[in-house]
Amino acid sequence: MSLTDAQWARIEPLLPDRTPRRGGRWRDRREVIDAIAFKFQSGSQWVHLPEKFGNWRGVYNRLRMWAIDGTWERVFTALVAQADADDDLNWAVSVDSTVVRAHQHAAGARKKGPRQANRQTRPPRPALGGLQGGPSG
Repeated sequence: MSLTDAQWARIEPLLPDRTPRRGGRWRDRREVIDAIAFKFQSGSQWVHLPEKFGNWRGVYNRLRMWAIDGTWERVFTALVAQADADDDLNWAVSVDSTVVRAHQHAAGARKKGPRQANRQTRPPRPALGGLQGGPSG
């Protein structure tokens, strides 16, 4: 699935300058965004990106570079603001508890190993308020 002309018209002005700081000419930014969208929509690995999108490393590097410099955050924020202003925003949030996991020790699971063995050899602690050193009378 490729970006429509209307979608691209909203996104293009939000992207950084097209002139590279060093190296050769950058790939078409619309193709890069189409490649990134394809990767995440399909769930495929980067190395399986279709050849029509060019070298997967270039697409991946652009994704990372735009993440580091804040481009994606600026684009998302601006698109949400535009959608809100156009009254075209509808939020639906869902959390699937099957993917929310905690480590077994976070749930209070018993610990096994050498510590448990050491606890058995220790003398019992005195009752609350008892004296450990005996009477001092």
